[in-house]
Amino acid sequence: MGDNNRREFLKKATLATAAVAAAGTVVAPAVQAAEKKYQWKMVTTWPPHFPVLGEGADKLAEMINKMSGGRLTVQVYGGGELVPALQAFDAVSQGMVEMGHGAAYYWAGKIPAAQFFAAVPFGMNAQGMNAWIYTGGGQELWDELYAPFNLKPMPAGNTGVQMGGWFNREIKSIADFKGLKMRIPGLGGKVLAKAGGTAILSPGGEIYTNLERGVIDATEWVGPYNDYKMGFYKVAKYYYYPGWHEPGTVLETFINKKAYEALPVDLQEIVKRAAEASNLWMLCESETKNPLYLDKLVNEEGVKLRKFPDDVIHALRGYSKEVLDEVVAKDPMSKKVYASFSKFQKQHDAWGEISEVALAEMAK
Repeated sequence: MGDNNRREFLKKATLATAAVAAAGTVVAPAVQAAEKKYQWKMVTTWPPHFPVLGEGADKLAEMINKMSGGRLTVQVYGGGELVPALQAFDAVSQGMVEMGHGAAYYWAGKIPAAQFFAAVPFGMNAQGMNAWIYTGGGQELWDELYAPFNLKPMPAGNTGVQMGGWFNREIKSIADFKGLKMRIPGLGGKVLAKAGGTAILSPGGEIYTNLERGVIDATEWVGPYNDYKMGFYKVAKYYYYPGWHEPGTVLETFINKKAYEALPVDLQEIVKRAAEASNLWMLCESETKNPLYLDKLVNEEGVKLRKFPDDVIHALRGYSKEVLDEVVAKDPMSKKVYASFSKFQKQHDAWGEISEVALAEMAK
């Protein structure tokens, strides 16, 4: 081998050795990261494994476990199993556990603007809420709202249009709300108070007993499937619709921000996609089961299905506007969030009139 060839050979060998060494420095951390295991706990506001809501939390954890190949495992605890149901927010915020599952209006006492990320009386349906949060600027506002509490929120379910609730008296006029004690959270509860009733917040596991014992006169919960499983038809006479207070209720997962940011990027993405899949599953499950169980309630259990009178809905709409004006006036962040929400709803409703509504009227 000549001198020139020898020098060329040595040069290539040196470059090849350097490339292998460089590749090693890149690959080794990736391999090391792939082998690291993360074990999280999720606390929920729902009874353990509760139909649709609790099942949604279970499925979210299951999907994360599967998609991560076991690198990130999530153990789910129902309300009261690890912490009381309505203390889930604090438990995740403080880092006692990594993840929670519930509804944002439960935290209205801490964050008034959180209510807009669950349900707004006479607000948007599930389709509109998803559009606003995912692609209409809602998620960015939600992130900003929860950041001071060390939390990362995401949609993780939707119940669709809810029912108006179970009552032990007929609602013939707005005057029938006076003195009514009703389990109803969020902005809807404030509207009830405007109408002369008393809003009571309690977790799902306590509702049946409170209704049976007369602690409350009425309750809203979700829809026919969930309500049937709760057995409300055994302790209340009248079942009202529509759910003016919750036209498209978002369920959330909220994650300890430090724990989330400590995950590798691919595991963060898995958590996001699992939450999206859970959101879709819950809405589909609700839409599938609700008509079947409404039929059972009416035709097998003899439930008295009633529609709220038009003048009652008109009055509730007026009270809703008053409540929203008051919330926005008191809280700058609520003002900011509601500006985005209301602008998006106007656009969504205008499009809906010539798409969904027009199609429904044509099909009659």
